[in-house]
This record gives sequence, C-alpha cells and structure tokens, in this order.
Amino acid sequence: MDLSKRIDKAMMSAIAQAQGAREATGSVPGRLAAALNYAVTPGGARIRPTICLSVARACGDDRPALSDRAATALELIHCASLVHDDLPAFDNADFRRGKPTVHLAYSEPLAVLTGDSLIIAAFDVLAGAEDADALRALRLTRLLAHHTGMPNGICAGQGWESEANVDLGAYHRSKTAALFVAATQMGAQAAGHEPEAWEELGARLGEAFQVADDLRDALYDEAALGKPAGQDALNQRPSAVEAYGVQGAIKHLQDILSGAIASIPSCPGEGQLAQLVRLYAERMTPVAPVRV
Repeated sequence: MDLSKRIDKAMMSAIAQAQGAREATGSVPGRLAAALNYAVTPGGARIRPTICLSVARACGDDRPALSDRAATALELIHCASLVHDDLPAFDNADFRRGKPTVHLAYSEPLAVLTGDSLIIAAFDVLAGAEDADALRALRLTRLLAHHTGMPNGICAGQGWESEANVDLGAYHRSKTAALFVAATQMGAQAAGHEPEAWEELGARLGEAFQVADDLRDALYDEAALGKPAGQDALNQRPSAVEAYGVQGAIKHLQDILSGAIASIPSCPGEGQLAQLVRLYAERMTPVAPVRV
C-alpha cells in the first residue's frame, strides 16, 4: 500500500473512532461529529505524516501499525492547529484548502471544540497501540507532547505572535519546524530507532516549509493558495520575506534544503529518503509569482 493510501485509511479510522456511534446509552452531537470529518478533508499534501512514514520506512518499518498511529496522531494535531489558527481570535480566515473554514461552516464554538477534539483524538490514537508496542507508543506520546505544547511546540509558536519583539528563528522553530521534527523523530521511534539523530533533518525541513509558505503568502493569490493570501503583512506577522526580501528568502530556502539532504542520518533507506527530500525541494520552491 502506498503512503497516501496508508495515511488516508488510518485517518478515516481515527476520525470514525472520535465521532463515536449511536449506542444504547444515547447518541453523539451530530454537528460536532461532522465538523471533525470536515476539518481533516480534503487532506491537502499530508506532508508531515508522509515524512513520518518515509522515515519509518527508511529505518525498516518493523511495526507498520505503530508507524501508522504515529503518522495519524501527528496529522490530527496539525489539523487541530489549522482549525484554531483560522479562528477570529487568531487569523480570522475565511477559507482553508479551498472551502470555508470550520468556524464559518459550523460556528465558532464548534470550531474550538473541533480543534480540542482532534488534539485528544491524536493522543487516543497513540494510547490504542498494541501491548507489545507500549514502550514505543509511550515514547511517541512524549515526542508528540513535546512538539505540540509549551515551551517547545506549536503552542509556543502561536504565542510568539503576541510578543512585542519576535525572535524569527525561535518563531519558525516552534510554529512550523516543531511538527516536522516530530515527524522525523516519531518515524524513527516507531521503527525502533533513536529519535535524537533525526532532529536536524526535521528542523531543516520545517524551516524550509515555513520560508516557502512565507514566499507563497507574499507572491501568490487566494485562488492559487486555497486560503487567504497576504496574511503575514495583514496581520503584521514576522516572515522570511520581511526579513530577507523575496530573492533573499528564495536563496535562504535553497540553502536550508541543501543542508536537509546532508543531515539525513545513516539508515537502510538513506538514498531513497534523500530522493524524497529533493522532490519536496522542487515542490516547495515557488516557480513564479501569481499576484503582484
């Protein structure tokens, strides 16, 4: 089974479990259940779980069911962060992945509950691992928590946007790179490899993704992005384009990606993983501006 099918199957299983089903004791809140599915579909690039499974494969993927759980938990956290980011209290976005954001489609209270439910579902997925995988699952849980909350995770990244003076490097490491580091480390851990060696690759991929996202936000229009454009300037957020200019940001992106390939640890699938990173590099780099 290819990675995209593995991810989709595991995600749908997790959402079905989170939605629950009618039982003798009563029913579940239908609109919230529907909002959970709405928040994770369509799936977008699923880049974080794909990296997670790619690293697991490169490390042998000896327990694929656990690797699937790791990738799914990671994607659920990412989807939750998007639901919360889009709320009026943060970005106040109208569109995500080409359709109305959750708070517009289902209401602001349900969007808050949707994000919260997806976070809980992520940890529930890891908690459901087989007994034989319990130690690895516990370590995966710790990794995911570390890269999600304070002081190192995406919550810290969001917190930087409320600071008067922003450390751009720390902001990018927390807001975006944290889940990429989680992706590489959790992929290795799920396959029984020590996660520490995979931190640099994840950090570089995350930084590259953020710089590429800053460039797309500055150069592309809403139709190309599937979400509002120009949000960094509108919300006065720190960005690589603001710091380096467009050409400087593109050069910075290329340097980061070159370093990412060089940082891949020795493993059975090292060559194949390097090829995958090169493919991501081609996809990440903006080709031409769509809006001026």
